[in-house]
Amino acid sequence: MATSSGGGRTGGRVLAYLESPKNLAGGACGLAGLVLTFTGAAGPYWPVVVAGLYGAGALLAPPQRRAPPDFPDPSAQWEEVRGDFGRLRGYLADVELPAPAGERLAALTDRLAALLEPGWVAEVLAADPDGLHAVSRAVRQDVPEAVDAYVRTRWWTRIAPGQEPPERHLERQLALLHEEAERLADRLRDAEARRQESHTRYLEDRSQD
Repeated sequence: MATSSGGGRTGGRVLAYLESPKNLAGGACGLAGLVLTFTGAAGPYWPVVVAGLYGAGALLAPPQRRAPPDFPDPSAQWEEVRGDFGRLRGYLADVELPAPAGERLAALTDRLAALLEPGWVAEVLAADPDGLHAVSRAVRQDVPEAVDAYVRTRWWTRIAPGQEPPERHLERQLALLHEEAERLADRLRDAEARRQESHTRYLEDRSQD
């Protein structure tokens, strides 16, 4: 089996070389050498001439280019994050939280929903890899981890009272995540503002020409 597999790989490499630009270019130059041979220009050294022309053609031919990996388009990544956000909201709808934490969570999810709004907002976010990563991390990791840790800790607190209320940590975590989302929104807004200002300067400069 190993010999058969190795032979198959060798045969594949030989076939790939026969179809490669290097072999085709070398063959074309070698054919030119045969033409010189038939016309008598190569003289008695025609094998050397043909081989030399083939080698020169193979060396001058561009190397065969391998296609780069096909990574997902940024818009496809945005669609995946938006789909995960929908599943997250379904999970959060079944979780009971105290009023302060619930309000903070609602404010955070509203901000995330705005950042994941379809249309031109999605185009802006999809064009910002760091921003899309931050939203993806919040949706897929930070928010579910914060809420799940609260639910687990709350159960232990009920059977072992006297510890620090778990909702304090949850409220702080949600506040930090909301601040992070706000900073991202501010950064994207500033980028759009700079784009607008740049267009104004362009029109002003053009009007002076």
